[in-house]
Amino acid sequence: MKEYKYKINGNDYTVGIGDIENNVAQVEVNGVAYSVELPEVKHAAPAIKRVVTSSAAPVAAAPAAKPTVKAAAGELVIASPLPGVIKEINVKEGQQVKAADVVCILEAMKMGNEIHAGKDGVVKSINVAKEDSVLEGTTIMVIA
Repeated sequence: MKEYKYKINGNDYTVGIGDIENNVAQVEVNGVAYSVELPEVKHAAPAIKRVVTSSAAPVAAAPAAKPTVKAAAGELVIASPLPGVIKEINVKEGQQVKAADVVCILEAMKMGNEIHAGKDGVVKSINVAKEDSVLEGTTIMVIA
């Protein structure tokens, strides 16, 4: 029970407030117990207000999903492992690559991620451009 001390018109009161159930509070005033009915409060839905808190540039819309490419026999589709922005493309179509070669840099969460060729071969197609936003699973390039 929580106790409060009040002085009303020069008189001292000690008020203890106990449990409140079904809008009925158990109250004790100067040692005398009372059951006090509380008015039913109707809660209105909270108002939602949009507040601009910074002067940062507006967030760009999500990138459009680019179609994924099906790999033909002997081809390897290099897909984005996570959403991000293509920062560098280090190869050209028709170029010979080794499995360990870095074919592009994908920036995600402010980190540059090296994307490797994954197999020896020739770059058949490049499906993105520098500064393109890509979603996870977007085809970056195909190596044959």
